[in-house]
Amino acid sequence: MQTNATYTSFVALGDSFTEGMSDGRPDGSYRGWADLLAARLAARTPDFRYANLAVRGKLIRQIADEQVEPAATMSADLVTLVGGLNDTLRPKCDVDEVCALLQRSVERLAPSCRQLVLMRSPIRRGPVSARFLPRMEQLFDFIDELAARHGALVVDLYGAETLGDRQMWDEDRLHLNAEGHRRVAEAVWQTLGHSPESDWTELLPAPVPPAWLARRAADLRFTRQHLVPWIGRRLTGRSSGDGMAPKRGALLPYEAEA
Repeated sequence: MQTNATYTSFVALGDSFTEGMSDGRPDGSYRGWADLLAARLAARTPDFRYANLAVRGKLIRQIADEQVEPAATMSADLVTLVGGLNDTLRPKCDVDEVCALLQRSVERLAPSCRQLVLMRSPIRRGPVSARFLPRMEQLFDFIDELAARHGALVVDLYGAETLGDRQMWDEDRLHLNAEGHRRVAEAVWQTLGHSPESDWTELLPAPVPPAWLARRAADLRFTRQHLVPWIGRRLTGRSSGDGMAPKRGALLPYEAEA
């Protein structure tokens, strides 16, 4: 890896994490860590180009089948690939198959770019995620091995205590909030060898515990607005990203937000 290297183009692949949910803009669209990183890279490089092929809800097979080849043909300087975590939350997940699809993707992407970046994804700590930790850790260990074989960088977000903090997550309990995405962008920035602009691992002050009634109200709101629809999609084989196109499907010049 070149320290403080200059990248002229960036392609991001993945699911809702890379799409940017739930870092919302006023117009209802999502920004997210990849957009934030692209803005920083573009500020250093004239004519910088950026594509984001991520679509919410995608499983690793869909990422491998739908995003990898288009990304490889773009021949970008920098490529990020984050996927597989959605699979580990499925009841009948085959982690070995997930790893095989991830390997296939890396074998296609690594030769097509100057620098490939993989991630050990952040996890909101709690009783629900604890059920799936063995699967996740098997996946993350494989990502480390895969990166070592192909010269990819790994951003360890899973090992960062601060990103397990519930204050970094949206009320849907599945996606990082704006501060969480800002921290991820900083983590990738530093992994690429750039000088730190902030300490992304700094812990937040402990929150004041909410009253019992407020906790129950929040749990009911989460169940009604997020959990029940999520279960409904699982039972019917639907995805939140069905029919959606990537947010930036072509490698085009980056324009700063107004």
